[in-house]
Amino acid sequence: MTVAEPVYGKVMVIVAHPDDAEFGVAGTAGKWSRVGTQFVYVICTDGSKGTDDPELTPDILVPLRQKEQRAAAAVLGVHEVVFLGHEDGTLYPTLELRRDISRQIRIHQPDVVFCPDPTTRYSRGEYINHPDHRAAGEAALNAVFPDARNRWMYPELLAEGLPPFAVREVYLMQSLAPTVWVDIGDTIDLKLRALAEHKSQVDATQPGAADMVRGWARLNAEGQSMTYAEVFKRIVLR
Repeated sequence: MTVAEPVYGKVMVIVAHPDDAEFGVAGTAGKWSRVGTQFVYVICTDGSKGTDDPELTPDILVPLRQKEQRAAAAVLGVHEVVFLGHEDGTLYPTLELRRDISRQIRIHQPDVVFCPDPTTRYSRGEYINHPDHRAAGEAALNAVFPDARNRWMYPELLAEGLPPFAVREVYLMQSLAPTVWVDIGDTIDLKLRALAEHKSQVDATQPGAADMVRGWARLNAEGQSMTYAEVFKRIVLR
């Protein structure tokens, strides 16, 4: 299946770290934002472990990565960024995390949620998936179903004035069995611009960084009538 144009009013992207959304869905977010889809990012961790630089201590890195994420979102036309603030590197799909994500789903009421595929442990024989990615995906799926739509799951959310809400569809990022290809040929450069805002993580001044991202997008597009793609496994909830 190839998605040419969005049919959604609001989309929520739930990821573990600042920059995860740019790697996984930035081309799609930029493309769909241009025609009116509102995107909300929910970042589960504080990003405090995302460096080997001894000068970038967590108290410096956390606000820096938030600033970088907001700048990247602005490049793409993303409507809002929410930081849940769980500790980087220690994420688990706890009830606390599920509740925090459910709260955001009830607040923003997205038609669609994008999140990591929690079953993907490695890919292409060259990448071991970060455990925070898997935990964020597991917690997001549990929040979508059953938590956010279940009236009595979190009574404290009802007390906050947040009634149940049912997400219509889920798009899994990093899936090894994708069912949706989004042509990002017209937004691959926008994706690279957004990634370049994560200066603490991506040295966009090095040609190899852009070549790597373009190479992944080409691999995603293999067998499709497009040059660059982002791919997802789509789940339609009934």
